[in-house]
Amino acid sequence: MALTLFRLTFYSILIGFLIDLLIGDPRPIPHPIVAIGKLISVFEKGLRKIFPKTPAGETAGGVFLVFFVCILSAGIPAGLLALCFWWSPYAYLALSSVFCWQILAAHSLRKESCKVYKKFCEGDVEGARYAVSMIVGRDTSVLDEAGIARAAVETVAENTSDGVIAPLFFLFLGGAAGGFLYKAINTMDSMVGYKENGYLYFGKAAARTDDVFNYIPARLSALFMLLASVILQYRPCNAFRIWRRDRRKHASPNSAQTESVCAGALGLRLAGDAIYHGVLHQKPYIGDAIREIEPKDIVRANRLMYVTAFIALVLFSAIAAPILFVAF
Repeated sequence: MALTLFRLTFYSILIGFLIDLLIGDPRPIPHPIVAIGKLISVFEKGLRKIFPKTPAGETAGGVFLVFFVCILSAGIPAGLLALCFWWSPYAYLALSSVFCWQILAAHSLRKESCKVYKKFCEGDVEGARYAVSMIVGRDTSVLDEAGIARAAVETVAENTSDGVIAPLFFLFLGGAAGGFLYKAINTMDSMVGYKENGYLYFGKAAARTDDVFNYIPARLSALFMLLASVILQYRPCNAFRIWRRDRRKHASPNSAQTESVCAGALGLRLAGDAIYHGVLHQKPYIGDAIREIEPKDIVRANRLMYVTAFIALVLFSAIAAPILFVAF
């Protein structure tokens, strides 16, 4: 029975990847990650009322937030999948495939970032500014055309790990429940893992947990992206050089891993100072400006992301398949 469960989970990951590749996230369909975001907001409000507004109190509240959100975000889908498996293996396969599809975000990342590119092609700079504001956390009102394109490329590069490879990694490790656990942690980090606006202490646990969970996936993503740069003939030697030099040039121990590979592969200089929530963050540059950035680089970054995703799927499957279909 356990082997059947593992095999069905394996199939559901492949099906979910294919569905995401083809249709992404249709807006009319309710998305579980939105529900997780609302859950985080509810718990944050409640915990802030319970715990004292002191550094120790807010830190403790943040720890409880991580605990409760993780338990519910992984436990609820795990329970639903267990009921489906008890009822019918086909029901389990169907629900698990849907969950895996909604955990992955390659299609949505390409679609939303390419909206920026399309606006540039139409000569609509303000439209491009608005489109990029929908996918980045920084203040986009101060960005020029190059800054808008750079922000879009950086988002694709960073989210190649956060939105595609890391979720895929945890899907293979723990099925849909593992995928939702990762997405809950990543969503908490994006919502409360700041040092501004009262989150310095409350968001510390979420930020640290996200760092831990992304440590291995971020580095695997960088290695897969290096291989993708070879396949696409995107300056692989320069990508490796910049990755070796700049992969630690970020406040997060993980974010510069894929960003440095992308910068080197495309011959661009990314990162630098940015304004978040009205506060200027001084950040080092990543990569060398071999050439000036252009809107077409958004498309190139997405190609790099997609090839990286396929490499990850093939390699993860190659590790899992012999265990499931040969060893047993």
